[in-house]
Amino acid sequence: MLTTMNWTDQLMELEAAHVAQVYKRPPFVIVHGEGMNLYDSEGNAYLDWVAGIAVNALGYGDAGLARALNQQLATGLIHTSNLYHTAPHIELAAMLCEKSFADRVFFTNSGTEANEGAIKFARKLAYEGGHTDKTEIVTFTGAFHGRTMGSLSLTPREKYQKPFQPLLPGIQVAGFNDLESARTAIGPNTAAVIVEPVQGEGGIHVADTLFLQGLRALCDEHNAVLIFDEVQCGVGRTGELFAYEHSGVIPDILTLAKPLAGGLPIGAILLTERVASAMHPGEHGSTFSGGPLVTAAAKEVFARVSAAAFLDQINRVGAYLLDRLQEINSPLIREVRGRGLMVGMELSIDTTALVEAGYRHGLLLVNAGPNVLRFVPPLIVEEAQVDVLVERLTAIFAEQMP
Repeated sequence: MLTTMNWTDQLMELEAAHVAQVYKRPPFVIVHGEGMNLYDSEGNAYLDWVAGIAVNALGYGDAGLARALNQQLATGLIHTSNLYHTAPHIELAAMLCEKSFADRVFFTNSGTEANEGAIKFARKLAYEGGHTDKTEIVTFTGAFHGRTMGSLSLTPREKYQKPFQPLLPGIQVAGFNDLESARTAIGPNTAAVIVEPVQGEGGIHVADTLFLQGLRALCDEHNAVLIFDEVQCGVGRTGELFAYEHSGVIPDILTLAKPLAGGLPIGAILLTERVASAMHPGEHGSTFSGGPLVTAAAKEVFARVSAAAFLDQINRVGAYLLDRLQEINSPLIREVRGRGLMVGMELSIDTTALVEAGYRHGLLLVNAGPNVLRFVPPLIVEEAQVDVLVERLTAIFAEQMP
């Protein structure tokens, strides 16, 4: 380590030497946060429109979340494994079931693990019913379900899949929001259909209600499991506690993750009793999942987000965000779309330069594909912060014009 360097440069050198280079990060180090703002080691402030990729629901430095964590830490229980009962995971499971269609919950550590589990549960249900050939999974264009081998198999994009083939067999790909395409793909050998009610990484595309209703009917017709992946769009993000509530279509399995514990790693698989009854002791498990510290945090987050007033604010500010972004007058903008606080701005150019310009203007921005800016801020965002975003974005777009 070169002591003549400042601390930030030393860290950048250590990162380059010792951290696997699978992320492309900007050249600053975030050291603390408060509310909607993050601060780097040089004292620069950034208004955060990423929220750890739709994770930090309560922003930064939330007193209630800190209190819940400190109370759990005071018990001395961070981890016990799933060999034993602890109160927080039981209470959180009850809260999730009470507020949703679900009868039971299986906890995981991430969204991709939740989707992996959903695949296993769906296939096990078919196996338990004696349908050993009923193994196919139907996914959709533009989907993103994770990066481990099973969930990657359900993410039909060459740049993600090609280096890791062969992947899970028996995957059928249908067109998103194309019911006739789905009708062709779903058949007697279909174990499950997995879909995002609002696609995140695929560019912020909302599933049509008629499309989701059609998938439900096709799954019922072919005795297949309908899985809703709400890893990114669930837990208040769209203005309803769960995104499926917008359509009224009830899935058999729902996967959650990102915002559920306010920044700590957690995932959850919500299940009907019919699906859950197919799984028996020893057929699935996880060492760390549902730990008492993480689930104590999730109880605080879920209780806060599920309150009617909190959801009303998401809807109000989300509508304001959509309107204000549509007011930006730039020929580079093709469309602004989304639901609640999950909004995409499709552009005629690659987003890379805009994201980098955001750092200079005190904004944290993220893409959803090469030409869509994605706005998934902490759920505590207010109208005044939307105004700051629009003012700075307007200046950024002006800089991009020749």
